[in-house]
Amino acid sequence: MSATPDPSTGTDDSASKEERLKEYLLSKAQDGELYFKSKFIADEVGLSPKEIGALMVKLRDSATELSVEKWSYTSATTWRIEPA
Repeated sequence: MSATPDPSTGTDDSASKEERLKEYLLSKAQDGELYFKSKFIADEVGLSPKEIGALMVKLRDSATELSVEKWSYTSATTWRIEPA
């Protein structure tokens, strides 16, 4: 068993996932607000629902182009986004 770090777990990968999700959300919300659950967009962005949930928390604080709000929780978090 090797102790070599896995390059796919580096911060560059995390940043690219965040950027990919942000670009996807910007394109979907360009005409106004968008409501979604992570599990329903996971395949489209190539991320797991858990990854999307974690990235949404980061985007809420860092994405100046988007307004991100945790909208409701019924079997999964619903997110509301709109262009800032």
